[in-house]
Amino acid sequence: MNNKCPWCGSGNAQINLWLRDEFLTKEDFHICECLDCGLLYTMPRPDKDKIGAYYKSEEYYSHQENKNGFIPKIYERVKSINLKHKYKLATQGLLNGIMLDIGCGVGDFLHSAELHGWECIGVEPSEDAKAIARKRMKAKLISSEDLEGIPDATFDVITMWHVLEHVDDLKWQVTQLQRLIKPNGRIVIALPNYRSYDAQYYKELWAAYDVPRHLNHFNQKVLTKIFKTRGLELVKMDKLRWDAYYVSYMSEQYSNHSLPLVRGFYRGFVSNCKARRSGEWSSLVYVFERKVKN
Repeated sequence: MNNKCPWCGSGNAQINLWLRDEFLTKEDFHICECLDCGLLYTMPRPDKDKIGAYYKSEEYYSHQENKNGFIPKIYERVKSINLKHKYKLATQGLLNGIMLDIGCGVGDFLHSAELHGWECIGVEPSEDAKAIARKRMKAKLISSEDLEGIPDATFDVITMWHVLEHVDDLKWQVTQLQRLIKPNGRIVIALPNYRSYDAQYYKELWAAYDVPRHLNHFNQKVLTKIFKTRGLELVKMDKLRWDAYYVSYMSEQYSNHSLPLVRGFYRGFVSNCKARRSGEWSSLVYVFERKVKN
């Protein structure tokens, strides 16, 4: 088994946290911290041909449509609010152009971008999700491997909404981002933040660790350093404030507490209040640009 850091390749690491797949299999995992580059990563990492099994659940909301029940309805309502915020973050100040959404799921974000006049391409590994996406939008849907056949500097905007943490080959993915974005183009990355209050409160039961689906775990310093090595400059940071409530609700369920919705809402509220001072929101959005020197 390869225990080396997926970014820098160092074997100099320590175990940061012992935890298990609370969402589905109850299997044990641990999170290592690379002592050279600072990245946290999940071990053991499932083989590529086996990772799909860890997503096979009716409770995996991001790849479902027409869900019933109180919680899914709340999820859908918050998702619609988030979509407007995401679109603004990704496109503010830009004219319509060509957009790539990596990990587009059932196409919610790309559909919104299409309605605003963007030409869109989506990357999605799930055939079930792609089948739903094709019914609602015109965007071309491809696999990750197809990215290598796309010419350099094709896209004005590239987005990854809670996707980079799932990527197995981190070095390949970041290199593709740098290659595919146009000069002065915009890359938008949303990620869980393990330095948030809710992460510190729930510890190994924090739902956003989500092992082994989440293979990589980032903080602001590490992600900025990684992207800087590829000439990508951090120009803005924002947050997805509603994520704290959902993650806290899921964490309460994993903790087997009574009234998880009420307790989760309270803990999410506390996390957001603390983040207003610290900047350590439960979900952070990073905006990078490929700067070109004059």
